[in-house]
Parts: sequence; C-alpha cells; structure tokens
Amino acid sequence: MGRGHWQSGLGLLAGFALSACSGLLTEPTPARPAPPVVVPVVAPTPVPVPLPPSPTASPEREALAVYYRQLERDQLARGLVRIDGGGPDTPYTSAMLARNFMAVALFDEYSTTGGALTARPTASPLRRWAGPIRMSVDTGPAAGTAQAATNAAIVTEFAARLSRLTGVSITQTSANPNFQVLFLNENERLAAETQIRAALPGISASALRYILTLPRDELCVVVTTFDGTGTTYSKALAIIRAEHPPLMAKACVHEELAQGMGLANDSPHARPSIFNDDEEFGYLTTHDELLLRMLYDPRLRPGMTAEQAEPIVRQIASDLVDPVT
Repeated sequence: MGRGHWQSGLGLLAGFALSACSGLLTEPTPARPAPPVVVPVVAPTPVPVPLPPSPTASPEREALAVYYRQLERDQLARGLVRIDGGGPDTPYTSAMLARNFMAVALFDEYSTTGGALTARPTASPLRRWAGPIRMSVDTGPAAGTAQAATNAAIVTEFAARLSRLTGVSITQTSANPNFQVLFLNENERLAAETQIRAALPGISASALRYILTLPRDELCVVVTTFDGTGTTYSKALAIIRAEHPPLMAKACVHEELAQGMGLANDSPHARPSIFNDDEEFGYLTTHDELLLRMLYDPRLRPGMTAEQAEPIVRQIASDLVDPVT
C-alpha cells in the first residue's frame, strides 16, 4: 500500500516533492549544492476552480472500490492498519526516536531523475511550515453531500491535532487556502488538471503526470511546494481516493497531512509509526506525535542539514523520552 509526498520549490528552477502513501518524491539535489539563486516570484492570486464534474459510474471506479475493500480486509486479517497508537509491544528509546526522526525528516523518499520519479531516499534539509496554514477540504460531487461532510469533519479534527502538536495555526477556510485536501474518485482525478494547476501554480510536468496517472497501489498523495530558500513550505495539495473504505480513507488523511507538515520520508525502522511502508499502523501513533513535536521544536531551524541537526535531535529526543532523574 502506498501513501506518498512530493515537494517543490518555486524559483528559477522548480523541484516538487510528492508523497504517495509510500513516501516523499523529490527532484535530485546535488550532494554539495551551490548557494541558491533566488529569483523574486510574484505568486498569482489563486482563483477558486470548481471540482470537475463527476462522470457517471464506470467499471474502473467500481473495480477500484472492490479492490480497496478487499485490500483493507486482507490487511486487517493480518493485524495491520492498527489504530491503537502503539503499546507495550512497541517500545522505543530516545536513541531510536532520534534515529527515526533523522530518517523521516531529513530524507526525501523519492527523487526525479531524467524527468521520471524514482523511489530513492535522498538527503534533504529540514523543512517545515513557518506561517499559518489555511486548509480547505473538497469532495468530488459523485460522493454526495453526506460523505463530503464526513470527509470535512475527519480532516478538521485531525488538523486540530496537528496544530496542537506543532504549534502551527491551522484554520479551515475556502478563502485563499495554502493547503488543499481533495477527495476524488478515479474519473474526477483524471479530469482535475486545471484544478491542480490552480492549486499549485508552476507545478512540474513530472509531478502533474504522476498525480494524473496515479498507480493503483498508491492510495493517496500529497504535493508540497516551498519558497525560494527550499526549506519553508508555501503550499500543499493532498489527494485522497474517494473509492477507499472509511478506515483506509482516514489512514490516508493521517499520513498525507502529517507528511505535508514536513515528515517526508518512510523508514523500515520506525515503529510504532505510520512512516513505515509495512502498514502495521494506520493512524498517527504516540511515537509519530513526538516526531511532529521534534520537527517544530524551536531548537531546530529550517534548512539545517543532518549533520547540523543530529546533536540537537538527540537532545530533544532525550528530553521527550528519558525520565528526569
């Protein structure tokens, strides 16, 4: 099962990072980057674009819905997609927490090579939001008003939790949003190019192509853009498949919105965590809450390299986990 994240910078060169329920996609970064060339960019005023009209039911949509229901049943039968947040069976130390933070927050899971996306962990600077988030939630018309209300409530509740953990102001609004969450079925997503371009002006061709041709195994995706420094987020767009059953849809909300806050990568060592491709956990865990608190700790700064951040990360992890003696 995949959930992913792709990031992008707006400037002379654009680089997007995308997470598609399996991790972070970024364009390649040189091992020793030259000082960034920042070109002033006047961002166009976003113009609300209505969701694409929903075509009539199609065999493809019905087949996807059946596939995801069966996938969820199979995962639950194997004890996966846990929603308990972790417990006595998933202990971790401050050293493990620090290691997991370094892997999840200072690497991108995907890179762009020759215009194609490649699943390859790539070192990145620490990235996070520096200002308030204005979040909007929209559901394609095929789902109906009741489902749209349910989707909005799930996102609103989880966004409030993210705000409490990070200290970032997150408000729900349709006025000039900088973090948009869309629930679209297959046909609606395929017809959403205009809306995607309006949400993310300057989106790269590779990012757009990936979203529009999202493989079946990628359950959802989030794309983030950053400013000219390449370290502060400016916009985000999360797309969640409307064909998902309730548990899977909520799991996508948890991972994509959390990754959209700056926890861009997955690690096979992170446990208990949703930032792990083994899908053991479906909802944000207590371990993941600490990762978010660490990411927005004032002792860390956007743009820090792994070498700069590591000693501070170890101290923060110790403060959070180790008992005071």
